[in-house]
Amino acid sequence: MGAIAVPSFADLGVPHDLDRALHARGIETPTPIQALTVADGLAGRDVSGKAETGSGKTLAFGIPLVAGIDRAGPGRPTALVLVPTRELARQVADELTWLGRPRKRRVFAVYGGAGFGPQLQALRRGTDVLVACPGRLQDLIGRGAVDLDAVQTVVIDEADRMADMGFLPEVRKLLDRTPPNRQTLLFSATLDGAVDTLVRAYQSDPVRHEVADDPSARGRMTHHFWRTERDDRVAVLAEVLAAAGPTIVFCRTKYGTESLAKKLGRFGVRTETLHGNRSQGQRERALEAFASGRVPALLATDVAARGIHVDGVACVVHFDPPADEKDYLHRSGRTARAGASGTVVTFVTPDLEKAVRRLQRTLDRPEPITQPDVGALDLEPVLVAAAPRVEATVAEPAQPRGRERTRATERDHATPRSAARTRGTLKFFDTKRGFGFIDQGTGTDLFVHHSGLDVAGHRLREGVTVEFELGDGRRGVEARNVRLVAV
Repeated sequence: MGAIAVPSFADLGVPHDLDRALHARGIETPTPIQALTVADGLAGRDVSGKAETGSGKTLAFGIPLVAGIDRAGPGRPTALVLVPTRELARQVADELTWLGRPRKRRVFAVYGGAGFGPQLQALRRGTDVLVACPGRLQDLIGRGAVDLDAVQTVVIDEADRMADMGFLPEVRKLLDRTPPNRQTLLFSATLDGAVDTLVRAYQSDPVRHEVADDPSARGRMTHHFWRTERDDRVAVLAEVLAAAGPTIVFCRTKYGTESLAKKLGRFGVRTETLHGNRSQGQRERALEAFASGRVPALLATDVAARGIHVDGVACVVHFDPPADEKDYLHRSGRTARAGASGTVVTFVTPDLEKAVRRLQRTLDRPEPITQPDVGALDLEPVLVAAAPRVEATVAEPAQPRGRERTRATERDHATPRSAARTRGTLKFFDTKRGFGFIDQGTGTDLFVHHSGLDVAGHRLREGVTVEFELGDGRRGVEARNVRLVAV
């Protein structure tokens, strides 16, 4: 029997102008969820789609949405996309913006943690596609800034996460404000329980499509469960980050992320944190620093990390094991995306070993709980000095004493000689020892310590052009704020 032909976007009925926009972005073949749902969406049907994160859901609903709506008047959008988190709101809006450009569809996202001013101005000018978190949208409706009576298409994205976060009552109130003859597209990792109740209440004769979990993704993702004393976890994590590429580390609490960031800093590991107490500006800067490779690790809580879609994450570490299998799968799904491989490491302290074994049985993950072995991870190294192993009784790395403390302080707090940036060529960098040299073209090589890097090491190779500032360190003049230069 021959292979089943994969339909093209044109085969699915995608209008020519949108098909051309997709091809311009290098998107030529529909993903499974797109192949199943786009034609029904374009036909005006209500759709319930079950697919995992990273499956292409945004275009699965975005294509029918952009193709089917009219232009909107001030404060009266014709399409509404409801999402659980502000990060997802921004990402969905970015995707729909380029998709809607051929038809001059205006897209704007509203979410909490950002000022009302720009959002009110955008609504007054007119927004065709409004991407919104439920709470902020309710606030804007209360201010009289937006009316949902002209909405033609509603999308409920990541409905299962909406349910987990307690947003469904607000979602129902918002849906009640839209016309009864609207088209409703719902996408979720699960379609049972509270999500099924929402489908039955707010969709009209929906067509249901399910994409099975990608079996190849399970094979691309390796899982490790490490028996780790509570006081040893930071040192072990520092070793993982010295060996891995971009890594997301999950902690149970907001305080835990900040505390862990400080402790990792003592090992020379640069991190960013993401949790509910951070402002929108701080969250955006943290995500940008991680996505661009300027820091190798993002420390996050579960709720704050929901909706994050960053390609190229090499490793996920459960510093604190998740509460249940759904959180384990959602956390772990940040890696091994878009056909890439990924590594997942769970730290198992003695008091949580029974709970983790129950979690493994639920997940059908038979991997043994072993002693930490960073060498078994087979990860591409980054330019972060390898963390020293410490005894189980030592909670944090020892601080330098006497003259060593003075020199370390001088190095860590040296003032740049000049804000002017200089270019050179990286001669080499010793990952294990955490230093290297840059050829300035003057005959004298310039020392660089790993703490002076402003770029993730996995992007830095011998012979690349770098830009840097000069500063005084323990070895004399050193390179600081070292960045890659595109040439």
